[in-house]
Amino acid sequence: MIGDTEDDYRVGIGTDIHRLVEGRKLMLGGVQIPYPLGLAGHSDGDAVLHAVIDALAGACGMGDIGMLFPDTDERLKDVDSKDLLYVVREKLEEKKWRVINVDVTIHAEEPRLGGVKGQIKRCIAGLLGIDFSAVNVKAKTNEGLGDIGSGQAIAATAIALLCKKKRRTL
Repeated sequence: MIGDTEDDYRVGIGTDIHRLVEGRKLMLGGVQIPYPLGLAGHSDGDAVLHAVIDALAGACGMGDIGMLFPDTDERLKDVDSKDLLYVVREKLEEKKWRVINVDVTIHAEEPRLGGVKGQIKRCIAGLLGIDFSAVNVKAKTNEGLGDIGSGQAIAATAIALLCKKKRRTL
């Protein structure tokens, strides 16, 4: 029928990886994790929020984090990734997209993240303005394999589901 609406769903996936280095705070999912090393990066290096940003941007066709927030922009040097995610949330709202859920996997040999997954989940849910139950956070090791397994890097993968009410045109 003319004027009826239907839901338009989109899925996006995002990944990010950063090297662990001395002299930086370890930020994961917007939460500072007690650890002697932090993630290198133009911003605060938060691989979790970067993966979430990529998943959201991909789902609605906004490109990726590098297009939205290029590492050549000195204004973004050491920026808090929570601020970047909030900008993406605003862009989604402008385009009438609603986040249904986000699922994140953190790949890290160290530190162990079982005790902070709930804090990360709460932070992501708050930044996106969605229910706590709509965010899932998992942590996996690499069983000693590769840069992640040797404790040189931390990576994250995120998937997001978005929905928008869409007018049918008949």
